[in-house]
Order: sequence, then C-alpha cells, then structure tokens
Amino acid sequence: MNDAKSLGISDKDRLDAVLAQFLRQGFARSEPATLQPANAFLERLGEDFRGRLYLTSDAMGADFCLRPEFTIPICLDYLSSDRAGQPAAFAYGGPVFRFPDEHEQAGEFLQAGLESFGRDDREAADAEILASAVEAAGAAGSGALELRLGDAGLVSSFLDKLDLPAVWRRRLETGYSRGDPIERIFTSSGRRLGSEQAGVLAALKKIEPEDARALVDDLLALAGISKVGGRSADEIAERFLEQASLDAEQVVASEKRELVEAFLAVEGHPDEASATLRRLADDAKLNLTAALDSFDARSGFMAALGIDLDSAVFSASFARRLDYYSGFVFEARNAVSQLGPPTIGGGRYDRLLRTLGAWCDIPAVGAAIRIDRLHSRDELLPGAAT
Repeated sequence: MNDAKSLGISDKDRLDAVLAQFLRQGFARSEPATLQPANAFLERLGEDFRGRLYLTSDAMGADFCLRPEFTIPICLDYLSSDRAGQPAAFAYGGPVFRFPDEHEQAGEFLQAGLESFGRDDREAADAEILASAVEAAGAAGSGALELRLGDAGLVSSFLDKLDLPAVWRRRLETGYSRGDPIERIFTSSGRRLGSEQAGVLAALKKIEPEDARALVDDLLALAGISKVGGRSADEIAERFLEQASLDAEQVVASEKRELVEAFLAVEGHPDEASATLRRLADDAKLNLTAALDSFDARSGFMAALGIDLDSAVFSASFARRLDYYSGFVFEARNAVSQLGPPTIGGGRYDRLLRTLGAWCDIPAVGAAIRIDRLHSRDELLPGAAT
C-alpha cells in the first residue's frame, strides 16, 4: 500500500506526496514569498478580508501581510518574470495564514495547488488542472472524491442573451457569484440600506446622471476612497447610480425571470445537464451553441483524462464566491463525508491578471488543495485510528 494512504501520516507527509505528484506531472515548482503586499489581496477580495489577514507595515507605512493564499502571489511572480503572457504552469505548496473565524480552527494551514497561464485551449487546460489535482489528492490518500462543477462563463453568456436592463444584468451576475438564492436577487433591492444611504440614493434620483456621477466621485474623494474590492472610484460611483435607478419601474419581465429560474435550477450529470440546457435555450430561442459546445468539449477532455463524470454533479447555480472567476469552477469533497468544506477548489480566472498589471486578459486556471482536509476513506469510517 502507498505510504501516503496509510493511517496516521502527518500533513507534511501528505503535502510532500502531493508535490511529488505535481512534479511527476511536469509542473514547475514555484515558491512565492511568505510576506506579500496587502493591497494585492484587499483590492481583489475586499476590505472585509482585512480582518482575516496578519498585517504589518514597513518603515514607509506600506501594508504587508503573511501570505493568505497562493493564487495571487503566483500570478504576481509570473507577471514579473520573462514568461509573462506565455504559456506556463506552476505547482506550489506550503503554509498559508488567515486569522481564524467560525469556519477555521487554526490561523495557519498547509495548501498545495496548480496554476496554468497563457493557454488558448481553455477546455483542455480546465480538464487537465482538475485531473491533476484529483490525481495528486489521491496520491496523498484522499480516497474517492465527489465533484461539483459550475460555469460562470456559461451563466454570463446566458444573461447576455436575455437582453436585460444593465442594472439587472449586473445584479443577477453579482448575486450568482455570491451564491445568493434567486428569490433574494429578485425580491430585494440588494443589501438593506440605512437611512443615510437611502437619503443619498433618493437624492441621486433627482439630478442628471452626469451630475450624480460627479457627486458620488466627490464623496468618495472626500472619504479618501480610491478602490474597494478591486473596483475603482468610477466603478463604485456607477454601482451607486445603478442602485438609485433600481425602482419599481425597472422590473424583469415575468417570462425572463422564469427563464432565469429554470436555467439556474439545472443540476445533474454534466451530459444530462448539457442536454437540458440546450433544450431550454432552443425553446427560448437563445443561441447558446458556442458556450454549450465549449461545455461539452471540456466534459470530453475530463472523461479522456480519467475523471469519472458519474461522480460529478454540474449545477448551473454553483459559484465559488470570488469575483475574479470567469469560467469553469469546481470543488471536490470526500465521497464518504460529503458535508463540510471542500478538499479541492478552483476554476478559471482569465480577468484577474489584468487587474494585477497585465496589459490584457491572460487565460488562467488553477486548483488548490487543503492538505488538512485530505483523509482516506478508512480514516473517515467509525472506529478508524486517529
């Protein structure tokens, strides 16, 4: 029996087994610095993430943090290298640091993963990253995994074809990316507003759009706000104006709402889900052929690489709750435990590198493995050794 699958091995042993498998698969090892610029995370994950960071400052007052994850550091190292913009694939592994919350018991844990950049054959790259991560997890004793799949790009293509008002188009995509129930997206005007915020929005409705935009820009400048969650002051201003315009006269037609609900309710085996989505698109006279052909091509690559699609569930409503995911997304859990946080998670994030300084969008897809969540089937059975 493989040593990595025996009981009682340490997380360090599991990490070594994962990394050894990645190197056998041909990925180059990357080791980003432990200390990272804090703004790289705050501007993309939001100020709410500040409470999870272990922060410090240098003599000039610049904020740094202990590495809370690997994707952004790997991206920054790639963009600063002579391979920026060219195809490249990296493996990583080591500790990450996040202040504990209700979901985390420790402020430090081991993470390993893969990042692939610059490949135009997106469907093949998606399948290879997922297959490599699943294979490496198995080499470290994960046991059988059940996959949950989604596709932010397919959802975006669907919403594009619906020809919705811009404010609703953005609200639906934002609500989907956060995992909000569809009822909340349609029945709520967003997060609850305090009286001060409601007063600002009411005032914005009474003036011309250009004047309203200038007012919001001025308010943000007075508050010293330039970016929040990776969005510029102008983008924040546009969100305020959209919120101000979201009134009873701007409703989504009932047939379009029903179509959105039917689309996001599709769930099942990837092949069956694809067939259902094609029928729905045909009935609604929406041309989703290109997006669904891409979906089917990726499923074909996954099957060819040995991924058991019978253990995979595609859900049109599934999202990983980070704004930068732009296409295929996935999570994997142990087939015995099923509940709880995922062992593997990742997806496609073609837009992220531009926000980090790239001159254009660069195709990118990655996967991360939580080493402390790698457990063999035997370790999860009642009475197993601990």
